Amino acid sequence: MATIVIDGHTDELPEGTTVLEAARRHHIAIPTLCHHPDLTPFGACRLCMVEVKTDGRWQLAASCTTPVTDGMKIRTDSAAVKKSRQYAARLLLSRYPTTEAVRAAARTVGVAPPPRETEGHDCILCGLCVRTCREIVGVNALTFQDRGPGRALDEPVIEFRPTSCIGCGSCAYVCPTGYIRMEEGGDKRLIWDKVFTMVPCTVCGRYFAPADQLRYISRITGVPFSELTTCTSCR
Repeated sequence: MATIVIDGHTDELPEGTTVLEAARRHHIAIPTLCHHPDLTPFGACRLCMVEVKTDGRWQLAASCTTPVTDGMKIRTDSAAVKKSRQYAARLLLSRYPTTEAVRAAARTVGVAPPPRETEGHDCILCGLCVRTCREIVGVNALTFQDRGPGRALDEPVIEFRPTSCIGCGSCAYVCPTGYIRMEEGGDKRLIWDKVFTMVPCTVCGRYFAPADQLRYISRITGVPFSELTTCTSCR
């Protein structure tokens, strides 16, 4: 266990607890764009910065990736924290000025977004879709392609692997900006420019899941495909 002091509140937490989790335990609001409680911390947006004191000096740290340690002191609302979060917000706004998720996050840290005429749905490289596909779904249909030797990329991008995708839509669900769009009509679902055939419920007839997704579930669980063709509402 680790005894910490966060904004003047003393708490005892299990080793491995992150500073962000400790803050939320005390209902301390910390903005994030790339965090999800069910996914591995990523630390991309830098909006969750706090100050921590562990070796006699204060230093800035990303609360989502920083584990608590015994004796740690934490400040979540200092002048340095506010300045750091505002700097991160301005950087995000400079790249994605029309994307509402970015604009909303900027407002929470006291940065006024510029006027806009249209609403953007940019990919902000938060990594939520990649981590969800890998850690929750388990198919690795999305990967990061970053700059590096032998890679002619101007900026990092997310690569879609259509042969691995099962069309579940989890990536669209967690995407904070609306960049990943999923469209459905009749027996078809379109996501990442790939068309999936939907399966109708054997009871109510409603199309409820892609055939590829049900085949994947059948393969990893051993449950016959025919036993998976009833929607959750009719089970």
